Amino acid sequence: MRNEVLVWELLGVLFISFLGSLLHFVFDWSGGFLPVALVAAVNESVWEHLKLGVWPALFYSLIEYRYLKQSTNNFIVAKAICIYSIPVSIVVLFYSYTFILGHGNLIMDILIFYVAIIIGQLASYKFLTKSPLSPIFSKMALAAIIVLLVVFVVFTFYPPHLDLFRDPITAVSYTHLTLPTIYSV
Repeated sequence: MRNEVLVWELLGVLFISFLGSLLHFVFDWSGGFLPVALVAAVNESVWEHLKLGVWPALFYSLIEYRYLKQSTNNFIVAKAICIYSIPVSIVVLFYSYTFILGHGNLIMDILIFYVAIIIGQLASYKFLTKSPLSPIFSKMALAAIIVLLVVFVVFTFYPPHLDLFRDPITAVSYTHLTLPTIYSV
């Protein structure tokens, strides 16, 4: 049972890495189609790159749910921990190394992406194979996932003026996306 779960989590590393890498380019490939902006990076900011791990991890979780829900413990908690671990790991590792070096490095950025995915999937594995937690934790975890996804959607179109949201290519701290009137808040 533990081996089966570990295999699923390791396959998840490959799935999330592949889909996340694709999502880096999908918005441009779509010609800037706004619905694609919800899950794909719209610029080169650190924030937009966090979506490249979060959404594929969520999609993979939905696939796993069908196959692992009955044979594991704490599924929703494990997936929430994974989905949060990936962006937190990326932010901590990225800002740590750029503080030390004084600049970014594409190879390091790519490695950090993959390391963060591994961290998330291994954290998920630990909770999937742990003794069952109280059901309240699953409810809290589901709420936490929903909050994170809403924040990603909102900040895609209305990012705060912080370095995390700044596109290093354009040096602009906000996206160039404009919602059509029908979608305006």
